Amino acid sequence: MSSLPNHPLLPSSRRGADRGATSPHSDMMLRKSQERVRVNRMTTPADRVRDLVASSGVSQGDYAQSVGLDPTKLSKSLSGARRFSSLDLARIAERSHVTVDWLLTGDQPVMATAARAAKGSATEVAVAEAERLVELRESAARLGYPQPYRPLPPRLAANGSASDRADLAGAALAAEALARLGSMDLDPVALDLASVVETAFGVDVAITSLGEGFDGLSVSTERARLILAALTTRAYRQRFTIAHELGHLLAGDDQGVHLDRDVFVSGAASERRANAFAGALLMPEPILRGRVVRGFDRSGFAALAMSLMVSPHALAIRLRDMRLIDAGTADGWKAMTAVEAGRLAGVGPQVGAAAAYSTSPRRPGLLARDLFAAYLEEKTTLRPYANLLGVDTDTLRADFERNGEAEH
Repeated sequence: MSSLPNHPLLPSSRRGADRGATSPHSDMMLRKSQERVRVNRMTTPADRVRDLVASSGVSQGDYAQSVGLDPTKLSKSLSGARRFSSLDLARIAERSHVTVDWLLTGDQPVMATAARAAKGSATEVAVAEAERLVELRESAARLGYPQPYRPLPPRLAANGSASDRADLAGAALAAEALARLGSMDLDPVALDLASVVETAFGVDVAITSLGEGFDGLSVSTERARLILAALTTRAYRQRFTIAHELGHLLAGDDQGVHLDRDVFVSGAASERRANAFAGALLMPEPILRGRVVRGFDRSGFAALAMSLMVSPHALAIRLRDMRLIDAGTADGWKAMTAVEAGRLAGVGPQVGAAAAYSTSPRRPGLLARDLFAAYLEEKTTLRPYANLLGVDTDTLRADFERNGEAEH
């Protein structure tokens, strides 16, 4: 786990987490960014639009026409006699290649600042994708489509050592999560765990390329909760990563970005708790105690891992921690690969199907729904939805028109 470099726009609890990650140059850039923010806060949306018009190289009337506005309406909005509508701002943002958030506030989003701080580092790819998705989610919220995030009730802190408290807190949180899943007739033993998480907790989940060396990340801002899991052939590790990141969000870990290079490295208490949560969620204690009985052997272990869709590595650690197997047995069994476990369990094709899923990009379903709804209700342009899909707006619009023609 690593956090974003120290930055004034990140929550105070994140500051200093990665000391040494910044440089004099980056510090200077951050100071300049703060100065721009202070200047921007002294202006209004009309001031910022006026600057965009002035720098566009066209007349105010031509600019108005290019964003689908009557020139008289634009003039009234710039003078303060008329308010810009959400659709006006969306079209202006699209025309001038800025964000609606900047038009409204003059501030860069926290994630945009984070991306600048990560520039040139190993985290750049991961943070850039998180920035893009968080910005889209926050845009949806401004348009009247807030994220349907449903956290769990807060729990009292457990007693004991730091490690014991983390383990107990993770297990207790998982019990609450399993209860919610049960009440909604949802099963964590599902290949598409991302959809289960979105449905039960309202968290946006994406599976995408995060650059080399990352399992996943989670983001928590005022208006966005996001999980990113890396594309990988190790499908069951990817499921564990999604559960691990969900543990961070449901536990209310400090706002900001949590980057996990290796989810099984659990030095910090928050990491240990997230792992305990993931283990208890994906490998519930009642199931394990019911299956691990006298005569439980290597073949039974492989069958159990496959039935729960977890990696042999994760299952061996879980059984060891529950003292259902000894440390020596755990060390031997956790070296088993998923392919080997699939062969032993007689479900080899399942492993192949899981790998096909885990290597396929997935966009957040809830976010796609909300952005498309905003477009249909003419609260914004097609641009945010196209950005989510990663396609050109004109191409997407042409596809819609062709599909419409084909239906008639």
